Amino acid sequence: MTRTLDQWLAAIEALHPQSIAMGLDRSRVVAERLGLDAHLNIDVPIITVGGTNGKGSTCSMLEAILRAAGYRVGLYIKPHFVRFNERARIDGVDASDADLIAQFEAVDAARRVEPAIELTYYEFTTLAILRLFSQARLDVVILEVGLGGRLDTVNLIDADCMVVTGIAVDHVDYLGDTRELIGFEKAGIFRKGRPAICADPDAPRSLVDHAKAIGADLWLIGRDFNYSGDRQQWNFVGRKQKRSSLPYPALRGANQLFNASGALAALAALHERLPVPQQAVRSGLLGVELAGRFQVLPGKPTVVYDVAHNPQAASALAHSLDGMSFHPYTFAVLGAMRDKDIEGIVAPLLGRVDRWFLTGLPLARAATAEHLATVLAHARTSRPETKDESVAATFATPADAWRAASEAAGPDDRIVVFGSFHTVAGVMQARDAVR
Repeated sequence: MTRTLDQWLAAIEALHPQSIAMGLDRSRVVAERLGLDAHLNIDVPIITVGGTNGKGSTCSMLEAILRAAGYRVGLYIKPHFVRFNERARIDGVDASDADLIAQFEAVDAARRVEPAIELTYYEFTTLAILRLFSQARLDVVILEVGLGGRLDTVNLIDADCMVVTGIAVDHVDYLGDTRELIGFEKAGIFRKGRPAICADPDAPRSLVDHAKAIGADLWLIGRDFNYSGDRQQWNFVGRKQKRSSLPYPALRGANQLFNASGALAALAALHERLPVPQQAVRSGLLGVELAGRFQVLPGKPTVVYDVAHNPQAASALAHSLDGMSFHPYTFAVLGAMRDKDIEGIVAPLLGRVDRWFLTGLPLARAATAEHLATVLAHARTSRPETKDESVAATFATPADAWRAASEAAGPDDRIVVFGSFHTVAGVMQARDAVR
């Protein structure tokens, strides 16, 4: 029986009893059965991008700049908002259902060879997209790392350049509860003798030590590359490359110059294989698009999508909101996973939000709206200096919360949707349904 893409995805999700199961052994065996080597059987540059915050932005800027330079780019980015196809993009176009189904069939056949292997949803789909890229006649491949780095399926690939973006405490059950422990996991994508870019201005010692121990060519922001700028433009300075009078990235947000600098450092490290003219950098920065990263929608009231789901990202969101023009009232639609530092996520927004619309999410890991309300109340009482007098209401779904927020907001107000990819995706789908 021929399966649709949605039927395949449902079947893949049911294969493994755990949604997250760290390790490379299962994926490595199936990759070998598929005939995929550690460089995807292709002789083109591969860039992997890891980190806690900023991975998607960095990947998107790399893609936009390289495409502006005329390269045919394969981009693996995640998670998706509406359609799974968003995760695999070839030359700027999402993969088709037919192309993905063909790769799913190949991975399924390989995993069924005795002894059969149960892959997680992430392992299965990552292998499928890697195989898709191996057959796509690309000039360059950009791979976003998922959880951590050292034990992530993407780390089967020996990339030509590795980038680590901002590092924050997140996924503590899998990666550890300190930046040092997490930094070591992120540094697991580094390779001996190859450029390893770190765009976090406070690189954990564990990351630096690991790069030194394996002999990676470590590039640290503030030491090996940096940026400067004014209100109109900015400049990048690397080891042997300077780029001046650059436009600010089209992606909005407080940390985008760190991400842009990391992307340009990677291109500087690979300049002999991937020469990029100045105009391509300009065009790429001006044209880059990425949903859900301080994405300000046109129209009234002002709507901001931001997938901030840890304290560092929430702080950046708060800073970016402060930089916007005046709005009489700010309404927040918040949904989050129960295993996140929810109080750390809401704390930076205290005093900036007038009404909270708290929502559950359709996942077992999600916090209930009632739990969010309890955490919000505790955050408010434990931080009296914020003088937060906001009110909160609870809703079953992001769509319900969105409808209530949009009914309450006046044309000059602002609605901020954040806390999880699933929160933003739920609101996106609700807004699309009424258009």
